[in-house]
Amino acid sequence: MSQFPLEPGRAEMAEMGTLVLDHVLDFLAGLRDRPTNGIADRDTATLVREFLAPPPEKPGDLRELLDRVDRAVDHAHEIAGPGMMAYVPGGGLYTAALAEFYNRATNRFGSLAFQSPALSALEESVLRWAAQDVCGLPAGSTGLLTSGGSMATFSAVVAARHAHLGEDLRSGTLYITESTHHSVAKAARLAGIPASGVRIVPGDDDLRMDVDAAAAMIRSDRAAGLHPFLLVGSAGTTNTGCVDPLPAMADLAEQENLWFHVDAAYGGFFRLTSRGRHRLAGTERADSVTLDPHKSLFIPYGTGALVVRDPATLYAAHAGDAGYLQDIGTTDGLPTYARMGPELSREVRGLRAWLPLHLHGVTAFRDALEEKLDLAEHAHDKLSTVPALEVPWRPELTTVAFRVRPRATGTAAAEEADRATRHLLDRVNASQRVLLASTVIAGRQTIRLCILVHRTHGDRVGEALDLITAAAEDL
Repeated sequence: MSQFPLEPGRAEMAEMGTLVLDHVLDFLAGLRDRPTNGIADRDTATLVREFLAPPPEKPGDLRELLDRVDRAVDHAHEIAGPGMMAYVPGGGLYTAALAEFYNRATNRFGSLAFQSPALSALEESVLRWAAQDVCGLPAGSTGLLTSGGSMATFSAVVAARHAHLGEDLRSGTLYITESTHHSVAKAARLAGIPASGVRIVPGDDDLRMDVDAAAAMIRSDRAAGLHPFLLVGSAGTTNTGCVDPLPAMADLAEQENLWFHVDAAYGGFFRLTSRGRHRLAGTERADSVTLDPHKSLFIPYGTGALVVRDPATLYAAHAGDAGYLQDIGTTDGLPTYARMGPELSREVRGLRAWLPLHLHGVTAFRDALEEKLDLAEHAHDKLSTVPALEVPWRPELTTVAFRVRPRATGTAAAEEADRATRHLLDRVNASQRVLLASTVIAGRQTIRLCILVHRTHGDRVGEALDLITAAAEDL
């Protein structure tokens, strides 16, 4: 045992590392057969009370502590497994976890390039690739990695606000739809825009923004003395994965001198595929784009990204200085992430994406995304043949939305169908082989099947479809 308990020796560190790795490998080895909902029918309350206890004064035993953590991991939705098709899941690449272990052990500061210039270059290479190669933004575009899409969206709203409103916030208006992710309205509130400034633009039958309606609202607001400043398009909504008419929205933003932001947190990396690049056309005309590598790039949670056409807009909106930062210095051509977003203290976030991309190659990610698109189209076609179900929208990405078909017209029949939809969801999830989630669209209960975990393949999707079909036929 080391004289300094916080500084274990090499042999002790190796023993500890081996023990942790064994737990990880045991977890991954059993992942395909783990129940999709570890919370169901479990005494979670007792475990929660146990983990709320404060730390002891005396040291503990790592083996015993890891066993306890295993129990906490077991009492959760199995997000990493092939049966996770709820929400917009992210499976978490093992190679990204290895990168993060190395990253946390070396513990480099990620906000100021002068402290670790080569690692800043590493992170910048990921961002330039995401901005230019993936999103199609011009040379010079870049951005910053964030903790997730919500923080990326917040910085985008702050940049748009600063560029178009200055200090006059109360008259600013922005334009979204009911399908836009709720983080946009939340970001607006955090950025000082009153709730009255958030305009909900109607959607068409496919839930995409009605651009003509948006244009009319913008012009009406401008005539009323307000200051429209931000138009937000979705490149893959959470509810159905639908894509707004981004080229027409880009035209409108240009005509009305608005900041055009694309929320591509879910769909952005599908632009690596030919289908995705076609369906998400218009992203390349955005002023800013939110991406979530922890969704469609399969990186572990805690990895979002904001890329912008002109990085100077981020610096202008987020710049800050203090006497204790006078030694920062400059590193030509490398960013200062602390001056591009709200965070000063942050880790190097790029390694968890850089290592898998360089180790596996971009083609491996493209092929995985193509597979998910194929599986979603197959699921849509299969469910569309089930008489008891209605499947209103063909998937543009990998989310298939469906619900029980009402037996007749009228409110009572719709309510009965909604109850049956909830029953169907509960029955499928009770299998512990598949976990789906629900939403409400146009007042109707709707189930979502989202195929995105990199470990989800045709066998598990087929199992999900069999479960859904059997439950629907029993209705």
